[in-house]
Amino acid sequence: MSTASLSSAPVSQARRYTPLTLARWMFAVAALVTLIVAVGGITRLTESGLSITDWRPVTGTLPPLSEAQWQAEFEAYQQIGEYMHEAGPRGMTLDDYKFIYFWEWVHRLLGRVIGLALLVPLVFFWAKGAIPQGYKPRFVALFALVCLQGAFGWFMVRSGLNEEMTDVSHFWLSIHLLTALFTLGGLVWTARDLLVLHRNPGARPARLTGLTLAVLAIVFVQLLLGAWVAGLNAGLASDSWPLMSGQFLPQFNWDAGFFYTLTHEPFLLHWLHRWWAWVAVIALIVLARAVKRAGDRRASVYIHSAFGTMVLLGIATVMSGVALWLAVAHQVVGALLVAAFAWGAHRLGTSEAAPVSEPARP
Repeated sequence: MSTASLSSAPVSQARRYTPLTLARWMFAVAALVTLIVAVGGITRLTESGLSITDWRPVTGTLPPLSEAQWQAEFEAYQQIGEYMHEAGPRGMTLDDYKFIYFWEWVHRLLGRVIGLALLVPLVFFWAKGAIPQGYKPRFVALFALVCLQGAFGWFMVRSGLNEEMTDVSHFWLSIHLLTALFTLGGLVWTARDLLVLHRNPGARPARLTGLTLAVLAIVFVQLLLGAWVAGLNAGLASDSWPLMSGQFLPQFNWDAGFFYTLTHEPFLLHWLHRWWAWVAVIALIVLARAVKRAGDRRASVYIHSAFGTMVLLGIATVMSGVALWLAVAHQVVGALLVAAFAWGAHRLGTSEAAPVSEPARP
């Protein structure tokens, strides 16, 4: 075999895995992240998050396989405040414990699957020379975010593993959830960059525009408030809409101090979350209209559909007294809104980026 044919072998292998292949990989991982957000919502609403009291990244993949192992896990759970002050007095049985253990175990298992779904193809594509120039650091960063997400999840669980606490810290819960949503946005953004690169090998990555950053800040506040509402069970503060306790602006107790009340008072956080939503809606409408003017009507429609559905589900969740399926749907649509936002924001960044000239054809 000639030297020329040997040197062309890696090139021909790389061409088998185009940017379109990598984009599909990113979208598949994004779908898994959306799924874990849904399971995380179920885990939170069924109070399953503290059911596994240790963190074993490798050996913890398998659930208890014998009655003795189940008893040992249950006894460990009985040592924490959630069992002592809530689950125990309600008369929790071993079968009840197995139910909440299942959801936390599935949640952790999905986290491991997502890590592998990023790492294994990354190693493969890297070895094949199929990763476009400049994308290796981004893929490594996405994998690091997934690992960080797992670590944050454990810090969240650990915050509730004592005799005083009956729940996890809502601060750690918000960090855990927002990291997942940030990762989801990064996956979608990278997938869109790869799709553009597939169509135009000389295209530059999209950039964040001023409008995108402004809307992102507003949406971030709403997502943060939503995470705190979930962590403090503040959705139960009112089951009426639009009024709370018969008033648009109820009285709040500020005796604990401004900062503490702003970050810990369930009634106030519930009120802020339901009304800051309309600020986010206005910002998203502005963004969606800009995306439509940039030539992507479909992304604009998806943004409108996502925030419209999310608002309706939020109202229904409140009025249902936080029905599990409605609350989970509300959270999942929140993840879909992040994906739609990333798509639209990417389109704005692409339309304003000046692509380099395409390479000359032979």
